[in-house]
Formats: sequence, C-alpha cells, structure tokens
Amino acid sequence: MANSAGSKKRARQAIKRRAHNGSLRSMVRTYLKKVDAAIEAGNQTEAQAAYALATSKLDKAADKGLYHKNKAARHKSRLSAKIKALA
Repeated sequence: MANSAGSKKRARQAIKRRAHNGSLRSMVRTYLKKVDAAIEAGNQTEAQAAYALATSKLDKAADKGLYHKNKAARHKSRLSAKIKALA
C-alpha cells in the first residue's frame, strides 16, 4: 500500500482516472452498438449516421490514449465494410 504522501496522491489519482476512463470506454462501446443495431436492422442511412458519430468518439478516445490508434482504425474499417455490404 502507498506510504509516502506522493504515492498516496498517485493512488487517489489512479482511482479517479480509472473511473473516468471506464465511463469513456463505456460511451464508445454504446456508440459502436448503435451502429451494429442499425446494421442488423438493415437500415443503411441510420447506420451511416451512427457510424459518423461512432468514428468521432473512437478517434477522440484513441487520441486520449484510451484505445490504440490501430484498434480504432480496425473497428472503423470493419464497421465501414459492414455498412457497404448493406447496399
């Protein structure tokens, strides 16, 4: 356990950061699920609108280091391919 004042502060910061990152990660997953739901429904226009929002959220999360940039790119690529397959 943390003993020095500095290490106690770092432990407190880590708890706050983990909670914040968890909420951001949850939000990104929600937007990705909205795209998947629109794809499953076969609604291409709705899927494209949801995809635009999801890519924005994914990119912002990747910029903050929440996701690796390649992981974000992989998600975007796969979703884009699914949406194009609807046509």
